[in-house]
Amino acid sequence: MTEKVLRLEIRGRVQGVGFRWSMVGQARHLGLRGWVRNRRDGSVEALVAGPSDSVDRLVKWAWRGSAGAVVLTLDAFAGEGSFDAFTGFEQRPTAD
Repeated sequence: MTEKVLRLEIRGRVQGVGFRWSMVGQARHLGLRGWVRNRRDGSVEALVAGPSDSVDRLVKWAWRGSAGAVVLTLDAFAGEGSFDAFTGFEQRPTAD
């Protein structure tokens, strides 16, 4: 199974609508590792690692998001480095 690592930047109405909480649940359901957090600019950022097909399924989910979310753009960037340290998927505090 091929491992894939992506950093996601999601913009639109994605804060205050349970987006991060829902993404944590979806990522854990798919067996992914990483984190998700709000950004001060109103976007949501996530780092996702796991089997390629599962990462792709989470990206597809992120385009819809949680109930109440309106996703306008989703940019995905290939992750670099080792992500073996991640053992689960967590919600992190807001970052700059």
